[in-house]
Amino acid sequence: MDLYKTIKQASEGYYTAKRSRFLSFAFPVRTVEEVRGYVQEYRKKYFDASHVCWAYTLGADRSSFRANDDGEPSSTAGKPILGQINSNELTDVLVIVVRYFGGVELGTSGLIVAYRTAATAAIDAATIEERTVNVELTVAFEYPYLNNIMRIIKEEQPEIVSQKFEMTCEMTLHIRKSHFERLKNRLLQVKTACLKE
Repeated sequence: MDLYKTIKQASEGYYTAKRSRFLSFAFPVRTVEEVRGYVQEYRKKYFDASHVCWAYTLGADRSSFRANDDGEPSSTAGKPILGQINSNELTDVLVIVVRYFGGVELGTSGLIVAYRTAATAAIDAATIEERTVNVELTVAFEYPYLNNIMRIIKEEQPEIVSQKFEMTCEMTLHIRKSHFERLKNRLLQVKTACLKE
């Protein structure tokens, strides 16, 4: 599987329950460092909030994930947020939900519904896009074979990341994972071309 869904840009949502206010924010992220940065920023920004709960999923296979209840009863905040990320089949996404307590206890089920609904509001406000999992490939070849190589590139349409044309030429390409083997084999058929890992 070399397709995955993520959000295009940051988005916001809002939900209220028994005078408690839930502000929700969804962010496109690529690394745990980015996640930490946003969480710290929003903890500072909403320092007077009762709770700043969050969840994220990273990687095309959604194998890296975490949920945080920030002092709410176990599994009543982070898990419902993560559940909404997963039910929308998203990855490379962080959702933060900031709660201002309204003075009335919501109970376990009430909290789960509130955090889930707030997370959904932020995700619904986002533009969801499908992306491909790309692999990098560097090919080196002698200048006389440039036309042959360029014809293959035109037909296979990888993204050209960098190129250097001298006596020995070198190109770094990004190609969709499922098309990688075909491109690699075609490039290797060009005399003198060699691939660098």
